[in-house]
Amino acid sequence: MNQTIPKEQKFDYDVIIVGSGFGGSVSAYRLSQKGYKVLVIESGKRWKAGDFPKTNWSLRKYLWMPKLGFYGIQRINLLNDFLLVSGSGVGGGSLVYACTLYVPSSKVLNSPLYSKMGGEKALLPYYDVAKHMLGVTENPQLWEPDHLLLETAKSFGKEDTFRRTPVGIYFGNKKDIKDPFFEGDGPDRDPCNYCGGCMVGCRHNAKNTLDKNYLYLAEKLGAVILPETKVTSLIPLNEKGIPDPEASGEFGYELETKSTTGWFGYPKSKFRSNQVVLSAGVMGTVGLLLKMQQENKMIRLSEKLGDTVRTNSETVLPVTVPASHNADYSRGIAITSSVHPDENTHIEPVRYSKGSDFFGVLASVMTDGGGKFPRPLKFFWTMVRHPLYFLKAHNPFGFAKNSIILLVMQTVDNSVRLVRKRRFIWPFQRTITSALSTGEPTPTYIPIANAFTRKLAEIVGGIPRSSLNETLLSAPVTGHIMGGCIVAESPEKGVIDLENKVFGYENLRVCDASMLTVNLGVNPSLTITALSERAMSLIPPKETTQIQFLKFEVKRGFDKTIAFKPTKRVVKKSTTTRKQLS
Repeated sequence: MNQTIPKEQKFDYDVIIVGSGFGGSVSAYRLSQKGYKVLVIESGKRWKAGDFPKTNWSLRKYLWMPKLGFYGIQRINLLNDFLLVSGSGVGGGSLVYACTLYVPSSKVLNSPLYSKMGGEKALLPYYDVAKHMLGVTENPQLWEPDHLLLETAKSFGKEDTFRRTPVGIYFGNKKDIKDPFFEGDGPDRDPCNYCGGCMVGCRHNAKNTLDKNYLYLAEKLGAVILPETKVTSLIPLNEKGIPDPEASGEFGYELETKSTTGWFGYPKSKFRSNQVVLSAGVMGTVGLLLKMQQENKMIRLSEKLGDTVRTNSETVLPVTVPASHNADYSRGIAITSSVHPDENTHIEPVRYSKGSDFFGVLASVMTDGGGKFPRPLKFFWTMVRHPLYFLKAHNPFGFAKNSIILLVMQTVDNSVRLVRKRRFIWPFQRTITSALSTGEPTPTYIPIANAFTRKLAEIVGGIPRSSLNETLLSAPVTGHIMGGCIVAESPEKGVIDLENKVFGYENLRVCDASMLTVNLGVNPSLTITALSERAMSLIPPKETTQIQFLKFEVKRGFDKTIAFKPTKRVVKKSTTTRKQLS
């Protein structure tokens, strides 16, 4: 990162990080420790615990739809192949995710590509650092949905796969709420009260969101966070300090931004930085790079940009009981346990806080895929044959309190490609959507998931439900989108190298879910954090700066894991430039 810069070249910051999610937060803290002047640009708002909505019916504070004046924490994007839910705000996805933090299986960590990073043995130390930073602990309490999940698993002979969920939540004692994780260097905290509101925004200072660990510590070291700001352009500079599409980034970058909450995008600004880390999530990072590629502002990018985008092959299936049962399935934390009904399938019970019934508007009758007849036709046939069931399944009220919501994920391999084009639903500008790729398409129907849900409904005396987007649009819900800037050994196979550097460019890295190359089969947040820790350990301190390790890091030996590790490997870089688009 330390190259010769012309004396007349002036930068606003040493490093600009685009996005404040898991990868961006790690980058902000670790680079600040190494003496770099860091700016983090975040399109969403900064939130305090008491500012989050009480329920997700408070749409202006819950949904992120700036054109409608909604400045909340939940993004929703309908692509051709799935309905994507993701986070917005300082802390990124951590504000709205379900707090689950799994280490992937040995099979994943020893897969061919990760083996080139050292495999399980080399990667696990970074997972250990990430687990402490995010405060990972096992869920201490089981609730009625967990016991019912176990009972259903017994019907499939899979009760031995039941386990409590590893989560990033503080469950400590009310009398001992001083910083419980960083020996006084972090913020004071409050213990969880099991309200079930993790995915609506934790109002009780218990969820270990990134603004309470990585970002908090980064700001103490001088990092600057600029919220409500979106990067609209990224262009490399040449040796004269002029934006030049043919430049390699050796002399830094110019970024243009606009306000996400101001009138007509104002104020608009320009920043110059020696290095850039892209951590805006798959939609943000891939979207920005695709835009720069199409506008001929970054012509060295790999042709693999946008390719090999995966989900965890997910579906969300609720089971709802009548209000007369007097059940309350909303108590607890967002996800408390899991089972594996077969070797490829992972099922977790999900909950929202009482009254947070917004996603109930998407709920629908359960309709199987496959067979001679298209799924939408089966949907309307169910409406005709079972009108009472149809009406019950489409009632959103009481959804959070009366429903056990099953999140189903699979490890089967599938992928799509992200493209930027004008769409029928919004033809006025190019936007990101998905398209068929060379891999298997994202599944829209998982038979074992429907079978498990129906069995659970039978046990509790409820009705099984699916979602309108899945049944009518073949677009299942996913909160876990990965890939698009995948790691590879050459630009012919991926977008970034084994050190997270973008092929064809210097001083440009990607640290977010878009770097992930395989379907993890589990929630990816911990893996994004661990691999970002690894990427930051490969960056040297600024000039003669000594890395500012904190007491807890030295005490736990983390300083040895995250210290600068120079590599001898020479990374192949793209030597060809892309033909400019007409």
